[in-house]
Amino acid sequence: MTIANIFADIPVSLTTELFEDILINDVLHIERIVSQGHVTAQDQWYDQDFDEWVLLVQGKAIVCYENNAQQVTLNPGDYCLIPAHTRHRVQWTEPLQNTIWLAIHLLSKGAVDGQDNIDKP
Repeated sequence: MTIANIFADIPVSLTTELFEDILINDVLHIERIVSQGHVTAQDQWYDQDFDEWVLLVQGKAIVCYENNAQQVTLNPGDYCLIPAHTRHRVQWTEPLQNTIWLAIHLLSKGAVDGQDNIDKP
C-alpha cells in the first residue's frame, strides 16, 4: 500500500496548472489539480465524454457553465458533479494561494450505476 498526501510536492510557482494522476483504471480516473490563479482560456470550453465529480480541497474557484451562463463559486469542501458534455470552464482561481482540486472522472456509465457499459470488442 502506498500512502500519499494531496498537499505534498506542490511547486512554489507554477506556469501552468499541475495535473497529477492518482488512480486510473477502466472506470475511474482520479487526479489532483493545482491552480495558482490559472483559468481556462477565454475562448475554450471543456466538453468531456465522461461525468466529472470535483471537490475543491483548498483555495477558491469560480466555474462557469455555457448553456445557462451560470457561475458557481467553490470554497474548500464544496463539490459538484459535472455531467458529460456539459460545457464548462474555470473562470477564476485564487491567485495568492494554491487551489487544490480532487477530480474523479467516471469513464463509464457502469461506474455510476453498477452496470458494465464499456464497449467491448
